[in-house]
Amino acid sequence: MKKIESLSALSIFLAAGLCFISCHGGEGQAAQATNISAGEPSAPTVEVARVISQKLQAEVRLPAEIMPYEQVDVLAKVTGFVKWIGVDRGSKVRKGELIARLEAPELVAQRAEADSKFQSAQSELARAKAKLAADQGTYQRLSAAARTPGVVAPNDLEIAQRTKESDQASVAALEKSAQAAEDALRAVSKLEGYLEITAPFDGLVTTRYVHPGALVGPAGGPGTATPLVRVETVNRHRLVVPVPEYDAAGIPKGAEVSFTVPSFPGKVFRAPIARISHGVDTKTRTMPVELDVHDPGGELLPGTFCEVAWPLRRDYPTLFVPPSAVATNLERTFVVRIREGQAEWVDVKTGAVAGKLVEVFGELRAGDMVAARGTDELRPGTAVVAQPAK
Repeated sequence: MKKIESLSALSIFLAAGLCFISCHGGEGQAAQATNISAGEPSAPTVEVARVISQKLQAEVRLPAEIMPYEQVDVLAKVTGFVKWIGVDRGSKVRKGELIARLEAPELVAQRAEADSKFQSAQSELARAKAKLAADQGTYQRLSAAARTPGVVAPNDLEIAQRTKESDQASVAALEKSAQAAEDALRAVSKLEGYLEITAPFDGLVTTRYVHPGALVGPAGGPGTATPLVRVETVNRHRLVVPVPEYDAAGIPKGAEVSFTVPSFPGKVFRAPIARISHGVDTKTRTMPVELDVHDPGGELLPGTFCEVAWPLRRDYPTLFVPPSAVATNLERTFVVRIREGQAEWVDVKTGAVAGKLVEVFGELRAGDMVAARGTDELRPGTAVVAQPAK
């Protein structure tokens, strides 16, 4: 009986030991798992791209406007009423062609007065010349007779000489008066010529401002200074491109540039760069550049907006990164440079876009590695593992 009790006690002791070992073994494994999960996290992997250096060669789409090569509002040179106008909107005109005729009663009166003065001056001059001729003949006869002593009294010869000299002075004065009267008549005749309005160049009448009976005149005159018509060239245009100041450097004068017009979808036009203003508009921060567009068929219409493929060129290399590498927040624009396994922010300014790259300016060097996807979540000083972007 005692033997059985001893065996029972031994069994209980062994069971308790096994339970203790089992419990403490589980706690050890749990503690080991807890230590692994609570260990330091591994550094994040960041895809990087290399900063490259190259000369910019790209194109940017810029809006532009087609303007007539020559455009003028035709004003009258003298004040008058429109008597006749022979053109209207859409009329083609040739240089020197008569397009309107004015009437000015004041000019008619001025011409009549000037003509009367001229005729009067001519008559007076003719009478003075006739008197001079007669008195000069008298003097010559007396002078010839005076060679014989006692035939002519000295006083008579002196009077004849003074009369001739007086006649000569009168003729000289009347000649000046007649010339002045002739000049005045010529001036009035020239003003009368201004009553006929002619086209200043070959072109098209795009606007007609007046009708017969309207009072017109020169700017600053007693008339209304209202133009009669507007004339524009139709076969040659100016394409005015407002180039942003940061794209204005290195513009190649004479280079051909392509442009498109909405009214001709799919068609590409080309024109050379003809004029560069070399000055930036302080209001728009753009520089006007003009292209000469030859349009023999008259397809393009002045005032039409178009889109120009503007060439961007730099004679020196600049730095480029993928556009996704540039990050922007409320305070700055930057890229995340990866150096010695750590992230750092580098402030940049962006320039032109060339294909799949964007130009950047900042404290960078060619060959630097930057995060392919810039973000402000990647804080400066963060340890990272760089991996080339795919």
